[in-house]
Amino acid sequence: MKMIYLDNAATTMIDAEVLSVMHEASLENFGNPSSTHQFGRKAKSAIETARKNIAKRFNVSASEIIFTSGGTEADNLILQNAVFNLGVQRIITSKIEHHAVLHTCEFLEKTHEIQLDFVQLDVHGNIDLYHLETLLAASDKKTLISLMLINNEIGNLLSTDAVCELSDKYHALFHSDAVQAVGHYHIDLQQTPIDFLVASAHKFHGPKGVGFAYFKKGFTIIPLFYGGNQEKGARSSTENVHGILGMEKALEIACNNLENDKNHINVIKKYFIDELQHHFKNIAFNGTSSDLEKSTYTILNVRFPVKNDLLLFSLDMAGIAVSGGSACQSGSNKGSHVLAEILTDEQANETSIRFSFSKFTTKEEIDFTIVKLKELLK
Repeated sequence: MKMIYLDNAATTMIDAEVLSVMHEASLENFGNPSSTHQFGRKAKSAIETARKNIAKRFNVSASEIIFTSGGTEADNLILQNAVFNLGVQRIITSKIEHHAVLHTCEFLEKTHEIQLDFVQLDVHGNIDLYHLETLLAASDKKTLISLMLINNEIGNLLSTDAVCELSDKYHALFHSDAVQAVGHYHIDLQQTPIDFLVASAHKFHGPKGVGFAYFKKGFTIIPLFYGGNQEKGARSSTENVHGILGMEKALEIACNNLENDKNHINVIKKYFIDELQHHFKNIAFNGTSSDLEKSTYTILNVRFPVKNDLLLFSLDMAGIAVSGGSACQSGSNKGSHVLAEILTDEQANETSIRFSFSKFTTKEEIDFTIVKLKELLK
């Protein structure tokens, strides 16, 4: 059976060059970086070189990069530090953030009486900047804004520069889960002065189980857990050497080929939109995902004018991997909290599918998907 993978917002296939680097590291650079002998020193040197190379991609210093097990840990490290260590008393976020942010904010609200405010959204799921400013102006409490650069379900792009300006104007801190953006967009943290940023390697053809948190210079960090005092005391645990080196290579490949990959995927996304509109009447797109300027080129969230609870399963049985929402909710009976927030009850009763693309996606795969959708929705 033909197998087609259109769920790249959930995770991406590891690039062959990345696998090669990880394989070599596993065989030849297996030392514990905390060991003082030459095997340990070699591993430590490789990690620090990777840290420097990754930092250069964002125009920051190596000391501002903390390696983690992925985006969820990085979000937790930042949000909990903001409250426990930096004196934040209020967090402003949105109801369509990733659960790594939402659930952590809810925990902090319950356990530390943090004031949690939600910024309003327009009908497409975009942040209401006027309401954000209203919230910022309404309190003198030390505030952290937490808004993702790209929504992982509907692909909306945040007005990042505008949020940076507001955070500066009202002396608020700004944290962004950039998991869907890193490796797909150029991010210069000197030009876009975000205070805290999160990345995860498996979203840009790197390995799972590794990512990083960016803490702007000047912020001290207390660890989530204790033990070995690694990462300059910010994160105890023996470093994932081959994972870190794989992430470094994946980011290098992604950044060096960013424009070519972006152009290729943009063509794929536009072609899919055109084909969907040609073959299906009254089709709709959630968020701004069909707008090539206002959404990421990697995500298209499609709403079909029918209720078909088995469509996701049927596509899987046809060999097409897609998602009905965030992959982190897979296996649960809960619908998408993002779509529930922006759709009317009538719209939410229709069937929505998230298709997400990579540099490996082809027009032939899109054609096959259209054929199967026609068969399943006839």
